[in-house]
Amino acid sequence: MNAWLACAALLLVAGLLPVVWGTARGPLGHRAMAQNCGTSVVCLVMLLLAQGYGRPAYTDLALVLAVLGPVGTLVFARLLADELGEAPRWARPATALAVGATALVVIASCVATGPGRAAVKVALVGVLLAAGNVIASRDLSAAHRDGGHG
Repeated sequence: MNAWLACAALLLVAGLLPVVWGTARGPLGHRAMAQNCGTSVVCLVMLLLAQGYGRPAYTDLALVLAVLGPVGTLVFARLLADELGEAPRWARPATALAVGATALVVIASCVATGPGRAAVKVALVGVLLAAGNVIASRDLSAAHRDGGHG
C-alpha cells in the first residue's frame, strides 16, 4: 500500500462516516447538505485512487462525478425547496473543509502527475468540484432563507 492509497482509505473512512450519519438522520436540509459533502469525498477518493493505482481512467470518473454531483444537489434544492426546513449550521464549515480538501488533493495530484493533459484534467476536476460545492451550498442556504423559493 502506498501513501496515495493510505490517504484514500483515511479519507473514505473519515469522510463517509459523517456523510452516512448526516444522510440517515435529521431534517431534509441536513440530508441534502450531507449528500453534497458525500459527492466531494467520493470524488477526492477517486483522484487519490487514480494516483495510487496509476490508473488515469479513475480521473475520468472523478470528472463525471464533479459535474453531476453538485447538479444533483441543485435539483434536490429546487424540487424540495418547500420541504427543506432550516439550514444546517455546519453548512459553511463543511463547505470550507470540502473546498480545502479539494485544493490539497488536486495540488498534490497535479504535482505527482507532472505537466500535461492529465494535470489539466485533474485541475479541471478540482475547479468543478470546488465551484459546484460552493454553488450548491449557497443554493441550499438560499432556499432556506427565501422560504423555499431559492
